[in-house]
Amino acid sequence: MSQSPAAQEEFIEIFGAREHNLKNLDLKIPRNNLVVVTGLSGSGKSSLAFDTIYAEGQRRYMESFSAYVRSFLGGMERPDVDKINGLSPVIAIEQKTTSKNPRSTVGTVTEIYDFMRLLFARAGEAYSYLTGNRMVRQTEDQIIEQLFANFSGKKLYILAPVVKGRKGHYRELFEQIRKMGFSKVRVDGVVMEMVPKMQVDRYKIHDIEIVIDRIVADESDRFRITQSLKSALQHGKGVIMIREEAGEIHHFSKYLMDPETGLSYDEPAPNTFSFNSPYGACPTCNGLGVTEEITKESIIPDPSLSITRGGIAPLGEYRDIWIFKKIEAILKHYKCSMSMPIRDLPENVVDVLLYGDKVEVAVDSTKYPGTKWHTTFEGIVNFLQKYQEGSSDKIQDWVSEFTVTQTCPDCHGYRLKKEALHFKIADKHIGELAMMDIRVLGDWFENLESRLSEKQQLIAQEVLKEIRKRIGFLLDIGLDYLTLNRPLRTLSGGEAQRIRLATQIGTQLVGVLYILDEPSIGLHQRDNVKLIKALQSLRDLGNSVLVVEHDKDMMLESDYILDMGPGAGRHGGHVVASGTPQEVVKKGGVTASYLSGKLGLPIPEVRRKGKGKSLILKGASGNNLKNITLNIPLGTLTLITGVSGSGKSTLIHETLYPILNREFYKSKKEPMPFGSISGLEELDKVIEVDQSPIGRTPRSNPATYTGVFSDIRALFTEMPEAKIRGYKPGRFSFNVKGGRCEDCEGAGMKLIEMDFLPDVHIPCETCKGKRYNRETLEVRFKGKSISDVLEMTVEQAVEFFENQPKILRKIKTLNDVGLGYITLGQHATTLSGGEAQRVKLATELSKKDTGKTFYILDEPTTGLHFQDIELLMNVLQQLVDKGNTVLIIEHNLDVIKVADYVVDLGPEGGNKGGSIVIEGTPEEVAADPKSHTGKFLKLELNA
Repeated sequence: MSQSPAAQEEFIEIFGAREHNLKNLDLKIPRNNLVVVTGLSGSGKSSLAFDTIYAEGQRRYMESFSAYVRSFLGGMERPDVDKINGLSPVIAIEQKTTSKNPRSTVGTVTEIYDFMRLLFARAGEAYSYLTGNRMVRQTEDQIIEQLFANFSGKKLYILAPVVKGRKGHYRELFEQIRKMGFSKVRVDGVVMEMVPKMQVDRYKIHDIEIVIDRIVADESDRFRITQSLKSALQHGKGVIMIREEAGEIHHFSKYLMDPETGLSYDEPAPNTFSFNSPYGACPTCNGLGVTEEITKESIIPDPSLSITRGGIAPLGEYRDIWIFKKIEAILKHYKCSMSMPIRDLPENVVDVLLYGDKVEVAVDSTKYPGTKWHTTFEGIVNFLQKYQEGSSDKIQDWVSEFTVTQTCPDCHGYRLKKEALHFKIADKHIGELAMMDIRVLGDWFENLESRLSEKQQLIAQEVLKEIRKRIGFLLDIGLDYLTLNRPLRTLSGGEAQRIRLATQIGTQLVGVLYILDEPSIGLHQRDNVKLIKALQSLRDLGNSVLVVEHDKDMMLESDYILDMGPGAGRHGGHVVASGTPQEVVKKGGVTASYLSGKLGLPIPEVRRKGKGKSLILKGASGNNLKNITLNIPLGTLTLITGVSGSGKSTLIHETLYPILNREFYKSKKEPMPFGSISGLEELDKVIEVDQSPIGRTPRSNPATYTGVFSDIRALFTEMPEAKIRGYKPGRFSFNVKGGRCEDCEGAGMKLIEMDFLPDVHIPCETCKGKRYNRETLEVRFKGKSISDVLEMTVEQAVEFFENQPKILRKIKTLNDVGLGYITLGQHATTLSGGEAQRVKLATELSKKDTGKTFYILDEPTTGLHFQDIELLMNVLQQLVDKGNTVLIIEHNLDVIKVADYVVDLGPEGGNKGGSIVIEGTPEEVAADPKSHTGKFLKLELNA
């Protein structure tokens, strides 16, 4: 059936989509509209949006490469779909693709920092870091006078820098220098004779200077020296270097210099202000702003213990090994013993043990009795530092237990060299600007021209336009509380996605299909309006926007809704309803009932008062917290709310959780500053359930994570066939040799590395993705092999294992939290953040609780449909009914309204946040006019 070109342009037409659980769908999606795809978790939303539409768009892009390039990339699987018409170029903005690199920051991703580097390089004013004086540019005469004053009678090289920190082979440059008549050059600090066809390594960074003259600074040679300096300034474009015979280098410049001390700076370039370049990064922390220090406290946590009893943590208790023999010899030398408590040892002896000593000590040889080895001791700290770099991951992890992350003492967290931090615009250096909240930064840039000189205004005009535009986009999508130097890996999935959204709006592309995965995660209702406006502005530019989303406001503001369902997993994969929001509400269905308000979480008749005891955290002052006191009634469902950036994560994840973790599990992580905590005696364990992946490889899956796989393997070893063959549980593991397919080593997938695209996993050809060899698969329970069990959905497994109570308990909790649709062997890498969190929650729920457990959850409703939220809240309410305490950080009003106690932080984000606005029941919060959460909660309670 042929379509007219106009019709093709109006719709994206999909025929026969069967990817994952999609049931041979034919559908039309209007182009140049804001379309929301919604439905239960696991109903096929992502299968349609990402695994069908985006995968086909990406495949078509790959097909556009030449056959030669494609041969390096490997073939991309065609999604299981008959045909897609009217597909534009596709850009996916997902949650999972956040960079884990500490060098990737909000500033670098949005390009604001790049423009600021350009601004400082061209319009910044330099100040001396020695005296604070304004740097001045020198004349030739001044340089000559200084040379005679400072270096009189010394042998000197006069050098003219021609290449500074750039790659290339510079063959032509060397030829040019030779033709000018110079016989020597200094390459990367080494003086060399000029030879024909001279060149350097093309792919390395080089510094090249011409050796203009070799002189002795003597008044009688003034004419020659003057001529040489003039020549050097000419070739070095106003910059010269004087090298003393001993190798010390002095810079002189017609550009920037401190007249008092003679300190000179290189001409600033944008990479002078980059913490990712060796020309700008602080040399102490390599541009990370923090250093990993091995401290005395982490090595000797308990000074009351002796060395024999394990007082030195990395070494443990005394064993008959070489290092203890050395320590024994050192203590003997200082007339001390191994059985003395460490606190009784003299300070200088402890220092020798930690940092080593050059004094040789005699150690008895075990190999040759009666002889002694004379050896020095390097010290525990140096020993650990040696293994910190260049060792295996396991050893590095072990060493990291004794390291503490501290702000860099040299750059104070600004990440840059001191020279870069002494270029200022309107009395601020670039590091200070990168530490400001985006909102404050926007205000600083607002009237900047009035504080600049005329020359600076001319230079900065265009750059300021770009900076303001990009800051505007971040403010528009509610990220005003972030700072530019915030590492990308510390952001939530929703925040990272919104940053990339701001960057995309900045590119002003037209005719593109954008696919977003729940951009409203972690966003307060107040900022939701801003996000919807941002998506509408993308649409208004002439783009199609497809959003996978559960947010009520987003659905009602969209142009078109696709409701997937009716159930999850094998019960889903159909389009239940489609059309404008009004049409979908009229058609009815689960989503429509929640949208129209017919269904919803009922507000509890009475709110729990708790056990009468409270956990009280006093004086929390980390990041932006304003010395607050947090009061959590134990035995209740308590919610922490507040706008984005108000301090919720700092208070719970970085202060309260590390304190509880240290108390119950002796964790090393230091909490943020706080005064005191009381009420710990009422608790016996803490469990944090966050959204980090349950595993980073296809080997990790819900069955292995929850521990149910061990029980299933044990069950298979009890089968008669397994007993005859003598199979042990290891035979049914896909992680060890024996029963697994050796071709893919039990992964079921093979990894194909892409050179300039993400790596791709393809099914193993030998075992067809089953993970095991033929012999293992011949052992069956109720007609199913171990591979068939891993392919089962949780829902099927509940029926299949109904007579195996040990296995059933763990699988049933997965079903209870709404994960009935995932398979037991589903690769952890394919689970969304919300699903990973619920797998963890199910794992914890299947353990025996004590009634004194403290659960911490961070936005557990992420990726959940209204109906799934109801399921989840029922499970959490059961936990509280048993006497446990559940603390949730959440923006979802359905959850807030059923809480027993709410603590609302704010009033705003960033520096204007960090206080408790109101705490009490949801009704009390709703009645507070100062609370942003209260305004929206009031509407929800009165609905």
